[in-house]
Amino acid sequence: MPHESSDPLHGKTLESILNFLVERYGWGELGNRIKIKCFMNDPSIKSSLTFLRKTPWAREKVELLYLITIQREQA
Repeated sequence: MPHESSDPLHGKTLESILNFLVERYGWGELGNRIKIKCFMNDPSIKSSLTFLRKTPWAREKVELLYLITIQREQA
């Protein structure tokens, strides 16, 4: 029997996480919650992914918001 990870980020790509957050909050609210330029000035998935892949602290904030969001939706 294969071991299933209890990590909610397991198997999730950064792109799927970002798409989920944009769908839930929209770019405007995402920029309010996480103050980074790629969310506030002419945002796009492509430019945001490029920035997040190079910037660990920003990626951590995105992943944390994702975890908080899915936890609230499951409650």
